[in-house]
Amino acid sequence: MSKLSIIVEFWQFLKVRKKWWLIPIVVSLLVLGALIVFAEGSAISPWLYTFF
Repeated sequence: MSKLSIIVEFWQFLKVRKKWWLIPIVVSLLVLGALIVFAEGSAISPWLYTFF
């Protein structure tokens, strides 16, 4: 199974169940996760860790 199948399945779930309010939540979680991963070894790490 490919990683893309998870995205396709989630999209089909949203279309069938009409749960459009989940999109901003998922996007914000992905952005926050990417920020934590990419800022791990950078100069903004101390700034980022003050929030958590």
